[in-house]
Amino acid sequence: MSEGNTLADLEKVTQEFAQAEAERQYLMEFRKSKKAILMAEAERSEHSMPIAKQERYAYSHPEYLELLEGLKVAIEKAVLLRHKIQVMNMRFEQWRSKQATLRQEMSIR
Repeated sequence: MSEGNTLADLEKVTQEFAQAEAERQYLMEFRKSKKAILMAEAERSEHSMPIAKQERYAYSHPEYLELLEGLKVAIEKAVLLRHKIQVMNMRFEQWRSKQATLRQEMSIR
């Protein structure tokens, strides 16, 4: 394992994770806006529509459901990258430990 290569890989995956996490956060917040937009759309179609009916319309709208699918993908990607970073860190620590053991063995000889 080359330390320089590992650090470059970790840096790349960390950047990917940051982008995935930003996308996840954006979609979480946009979900609220999308609901409000769809509720307003429902109210325009029926002026005195009750809030509960507006919410039902928004939550069942194909655009809202599509947004939820995108959020699902974004969460999955962010979690996968977070775990990939953890595995890379564990591998690096394992390599470091082996190097320390080798150095200690060399000093004993």
